[in-house]
Amino acid sequence: MRNEEIIETNREYWDKHADLWFGTTALPKYGVRFPTEDNLHLFGDLNGAKMLELCCGSGHSLLYNAARGAGELWGIDLSKSQLDNASKLLSDNGYSAKLICAKMEDDIDVPKTYFDYVYSIYGIGWTTDLQGTFDKVASYLKKDGIFIFSWHHTLNYCIAWSCDERQDVFEDDKFVMTKSYFDESYFKMPVHGSEIVLCNRKISTYINALAKAGFVIERFIEDSDLDSEEAADKTDLKTRKAEMLPISFCLKARKL
Repeated sequence: MRNEEIIETNREYWDKHADLWFGTTALPKYGVRFPTEDNLHLFGDLNGAKMLELCCGSGHSLLYNAARGAGELWGIDLSKSQLDNASKLLSDNGYSAKLICAKMEDDIDVPKTYFDYVYSIYGIGWTTDLQGTFDKVASYLKKDGIFIFSWHHTLNYCIAWSCDERQDVFEDDKFVMTKSYFDESYFKMPVHGSEIVLCNRKISTYINALAKAGFVIERFIEDSDLDSEEAADKTDLKTRKAEMLPISFCLKARKL
């Protein structure tokens, strides 16, 4: 599929199903069964900070940062339905943000060398041009500005529980490789009666793209939080998987 086809397929999904994801995977959460901002303190003091969120979704991360004293909030998302939800959420809580309906891959009308923080909570992996997107993020940030993003860990899409298909029984503590870690081709995934298209990039792909864009990595987190509310049920398959491999990862980088 061409990049524009991929983006349009994903846009259609989010416009149709935005309400189903209202408030999910947003700050202080970085991911599923993963340490939160309350544990990691990646942002630090936000008083008066100028902040831009890529793939801002329903606006809950913007709201979280507004409540922590951010001085100026901007949000970008390709889905108008998501932005409608974000606008209402912020307004209902007495806040506002400059919300732009656009693709993160585009040349967007936002100020350059302006922001203290650019961040994306489980959104950056949707880009069809990782290097171009990271280059744009660098152009938005001030010198020494911070870029924080989280996403599915690559291994999560490569490894699955071993299952006896004859009995539909999962074999205890046994996994199989379902795809190559090195395979970065796009794949389709059925969700909620619709379809999304994703790319499972290697961790080194993210790190090398950051370096090429002029960032230095300050933190790389790929832990599992097995004490979280999501992990309370120790018989849950996702929790058991999180005990053995990373489900999510998060990177904090500084613009040189």
